[in-house]
Formats: sequence, structure tokens, C-alpha cells
Amino acid sequence: MVLPKDFLWGGAIAANQVEGAVLEGGRGLSNVDLLPIGTDRSAISSGILEHLEWDDEHFYPAKHAIDMYHHYLEDIDLLAEMGFKVFRMSISWTRIFPNGDDEEPNQEGLRFYKAIFERLAFHGIKPLVTLAHFDVPVSLIKRFGGWRSRHLVDAYVNYAETVLKVFDRYVDYWLTFNEINILLHSPFVGGGLIFKEKENRQHIIYQAAHHQLLASSLVTKLAHDINPNNQVGCMLAGGMHYPYSCRPEDYQEAINRDRENYFFIDVQARGYYPAYALKKLERQGIVIDMKKDDLDILKETVDFVSFSYYSSRTVSGFEEDYEETTGNLFKSIKNPNLASTEWGWQIDPLGLRNALNQLTDRYQKPLFIVENGLGAKDMPDENGYINDDYRIDYMRQHILALKDAVEIDGVNLLGYTSWGCIDLIAASTGQMSKRYGFVYVDCDDQGNGSFKRFKKKSFEWYKKVIKSNGEVV
Repeated sequence: MVLPKDFLWGGAIAANQVEGAVLEGGRGLSNVDLLPIGTDRSAISSGILEHLEWDDEHFYPAKHAIDMYHHYLEDIDLLAEMGFKVFRMSISWTRIFPNGDDEEPNQEGLRFYKAIFERLAFHGIKPLVTLAHFDVPVSLIKRFGGWRSRHLVDAYVNYAETVLKVFDRYVDYWLTFNEINILLHSPFVGGGLIFKEKENRQHIIYQAAHHQLLASSLVTKLAHDINPNNQVGCMLAGGMHYPYSCRPEDYQEAINRDRENYFFIDVQARGYYPAYALKKLERQGIVIDMKKDDLDILKETVDFVSFSYYSSRTVSGFEEDYEETTGNLFKSIKNPNLASTEWGWQIDPLGLRNALNQLTDRYQKPLFIVENGLGAKDMPDENGYINDDYRIDYMRQHILALKDAVEIDGVNLLGYTSWGCIDLIAASTGQMSKRYGFVYVDCDDQGNGSFKRFKKKSFEWYKKVIKSNGEVV
């Protein structure tokens, strides 16, 4: 048996991509609720276009998502049927504090998540809870400018303390921020940031990053104080950078891109700003506004490092090489040695093993793969059945790679949660047609459909993988 007996197999979702019911149960608006499908999505995500109210000109997929708010019992029962050991989910900040910093929490929101946790407990499924999964209350963006303001540190810590205490009996595994490094690439999504003309965007982003890093450390300490058994992790949008050629400039660029990617995790896992980051800020003339005790606060480090992995990236030290780009948020050159998905993400299972080794060497902490999967257009046959062998093949290759990392390289891996175990709206595009799940949800890109759930071929395959603890893939 390659993997430990207590290896945590499961799947992952995010509240804003599945729940829907955006204004039901006393919930307030969040930044991602305002991302429309279509051409304006990118400009809004990057903080260039201010868009803080719904209008009649756009379709907002998060309004309904897959309506898990009303289907959670059915959905959790399907996860249990697959044999899930763990379910990665997020709590919607605005379902607990509609304005982000209300004096009292919304009891209806607390009851909703309690019901979810009780259903998971009934089936023996451990929750892995992300406290902020691309989730900034719109009220805090309007009043304070999102994470550019230190006010959000206090608001987030208060929110986190509330759910840590209320759900203490149900949850042992917590993540402070989802893909925290996405703040650099999609500032409105990652931090609720909207830029004015002539503002120094990099300064604002790194000030917001400092606030999120402070908040993460404060909540990590808080979680340990509330319950010493709590395990708190950080979370990275992962994927190594390959040099385009053996030119030294390409290799240097790969190092620089990896460092940019790992900056947040370096602080969360090591407890201090790395020298390369301090020098970069100095070169750019960026002075982070810090209080006297901030650097001491950052010394509280996470227990484990989690990350998403979908693809590797190829980079060059020469701008003229970037003629063809792949992926969504990261500038990258197409690697001719790899196949690509329908959305241009390059398929690289060995890259997962390499990433596991690189993270192990860098941090010497337990690792957790909390997102991995294939976004594809699933077409039901005449009987409504989906033969998604392409998804099975993708995941099989990645599971074999993680097993090699454990067995051959000695990586300490806690678990694996595939992304979008039930179809959801894609974070990058807002599309339902970009499907990841083992369970098909009858809903199209414009929110039309019965919202009925159907098992794909991969459902039974993953069930066997879990039952065999990865021996049968």
C-alpha cells in the first residue's frame, strides 16, 4: 500500500461557485457575485472596471450557480456514495456577516452551515474549510476599498473567530485564503481591489497582501488557541515554471516566476518576508505600511501547505517569445511537449510530482493537493449518460504521479481533493460548460436547466479509487 491508511480522498468546491441563493437567508453581496459572464469579466476581475452593483445588461452566474443551497443534502449523499473521506468547501463570509463587519453574525447563515457539517458528520466525511475563497464583502469594498484597508484584518479575524468557535466540534482542517497568490493576477477577485487612475497598483496590491498575510497569521494563532487539534493550512495556486530553453535568461525567468508565486507561502510557512521580496519592493520604491508588531505576528506559521495544480507553465526571459499564451491568469508560452485542454491548460502529470517535491524541499511541511481536475465540455448521450474517459485518464495520470512522489520521493502528503467534484460555475470564465465534476448538473451557461444531478462514468471510477486507497486507478 503506497498511501497511508488515513489518506484523505475527496473533492472540493467553493461557496460562490455552487450555493446560489445569493440574497437568501440574510446573506449579503460578495465581490464574486458581481462577476458577469462575458467580455467584461476580465476587466472587472483585474480591478480596472468598477462594477459593484448588478445591472440588466449582464448575466451573473453566481446568483444561482448550481443551487446547492437547496440541494446540499442530495449533493452530500452523492459524495458519501463515492466514499469521500474529506470534503473541501468554503464558508461564505457574507452569509455569516452580510456587511463583513456586522456587530452580530447572521444566525440563519450559521444554521445553514451547521446543517451541512452535521450531514457530513453523519456520513463520516471530514470538512476541510476555506475561510475566504475569493470572497470579499461588497460593503467592505465600498466603504474601505477592500483589502487595501487594514480594517479588513479586524473584520476577517472577527468573522474567522466566530466560525472557528461555532463549528469547533465539526471542523479540524482549515485554510485561511484560497490561492492567495491570485491577488497579484486578479486583484478584485483576490482582494476586492479597484484601482483609480494614476494609482501605484503594485503598491496597493502588496499592501493588501501584507494585510492578508497578517490576517492569516492572526487566525492561525487563534485557531490553535481555540483548539490545539486544529490544523491550519495556507493555499497556493500552484504549478512550476519551466524555462523555454536552456538559455540562462530563461532559467532566471523561471526562478523569478516561481519566487513571485511562492512569496505569500514563504511568509505563511516560514514566518518572515524573504530577502528576494524585500529587495524587489525596494527596487520598485514600494514601502509597506506596517505597525510595530506586524513582523512578530507573521511568525505564527501554518501547519501544512495546500495547493491547486492543473498545469505547469513555460516562460522566457525574452518578451518576443510570448507569441502564444495558454492558461487564464498566468502569462505562459505553449510547451510543445504537452497536450492542452479545450481551454488551453497544458496537461502535465509529471509536473505535479515535481511541484510536490519542490514544495517539500522548500517548506518541510505536510502537503495537501486541494484542487486538481480537468475542465471539459461533457456531452450526455441519448440516455443522458456521460462517458468522460478523458477525465478519468487525466486524473489517473495525476494520481499515479502523486503516488510516485510519496513512494519514491518520500513526500508527506495528507490528501487529495479533486476540483469541482460536482459541476460548478468556472471561476475563470463563469461558464457551466467548463465542467469538472463526477456529477453532472443540468444547467447551461445562462442558468437554464432542471438542476438535476446525474452520475458520470468517472463517478464509479473515483469510487473504486477511494475504496482501494489509490491502488486501483
